[in-house]
Amino acid sequence: MVVLLVASSVCALSLGTPYVPPHRLAGAVLDGDSTLAGIVVTELRVPRLVLALVAGACLGAAGLVLQEALRNPLAVPEMLGVSSGAALGVAAPLVLTLSLPAAVQPLLAIGGAALGGGLTLLAAGLGRSPSAVLLTGAAVAAALQAALLVLMVMADQLDLQLIYRYLLGSLSARTWDDIAGLWPWLLVAVPALVLCAPVLSVMRLGDEDAEALGVRAHRARLAALAIAVVLIAPVTAVCGPVAWVGFLAPHLARWFNPEAGAVRWLPWSAAWGAVVVTVADVPARLALAPVETPAGAWTALLGVPAGVALMRSARTGRGRSAPTAGEAPHGPRTAASGATDEAPRAAAPNDARREDAGAGGTRPSPSRPVGTEDVR
Repeated sequence: MVVLLVASSVCALSLGTPYVPPHRLAGAVLDGDSTLAGIVVTELRVPRLVLALVAGACLGAAGLVLQEALRNPLAVPEMLGVSSGAALGVAAPLVLTLSLPAAVQPLLAIGGAALGGGLTLLAAGLGRSPSAVLLTGAAVAAALQAALLVLMVMADQLDLQLIYRYLLGSLSARTWDDIAGLWPWLLVAVPALVLCAPVLSVMRLGDEDAEALGVRAHRARLAALAIAVVLIAPVTAVCGPVAWVGFLAPHLARWFNPEAGAVRWLPWSAAWGAVVVTVADVPARLALAPVETPAGAWTALLGVPAGVALMRSARTGRGRSAPTAGEAPHGPRTAASGATDEAPRAAAPNDARREDAGAGGTRPSPSRPVGTEDVR
């Protein structure tokens, strides 16, 4: 993870027009506005890199919160109406030509995300069944995306291009002012995540066991959705819904540390989310230069196959680690084992008698004569 993060960060700051060699990056940052390289690095590339790191960390943490709260590895913001609702809240004023200040956009995104998530929980019966929440969320997300398509039909050509690039998730033309609007929401979300992580570990046991341990599962699920909304909506307001980061980052965290719990997976999921967005933004900026492609297209293109492969490898690993029926825990017996092979045979009548007793009474098993052949 560290190697990927360092390599992608150096590529994000060095590659492009103008090209800045890695050993001159520090000098370009210190030069500031005095040279062209300094202006490009400090005013364009560094804010874009910081936004990629922050957005990826927020999406990765939100994905883990949703998956653990719903106990479903397929629970992602895109399938619960959260990302679609946030995008709808930001795109609607643009199409309807409402002049609103930039500081209001995070509030609109939070309102849309809360609307999508609230509709999902209400339609699923306030989150009583995790599977019902996921299926209902997919339906709500489809309805919100249909509303976005209606808005795109109403938009003119210039607004249509802006909305299209925004809906795919783009980090281009972002400045320090865009990043400054994220910090107030992070100050609210980070303490909430710290308090939420132990509750997520309890909710993995199921609603009944969580209730027995003093956790109200319905309220905890609502709180988890609220935290996910606070994490996702401000990022969506700035750079659009960057797809499938919340799906891939938690699976990477679990794959590299499968024996841990939600408390340890949460920071690793945030870190992997930052790595995924940073790595995806490099080809998004350079693959078809001078034309930039949305980063969300690359995260979806690479994230879905990688996530499916991680899920299959995790399932295969669990299947191989479990002993099969009829196989001894310490390995198979061989024909030349001698006395060790006779011990289970000697215990077989007693085992059969116990099994018969559990089935419906005590029945003596037929005795087996022991002779020279058996000893041999």
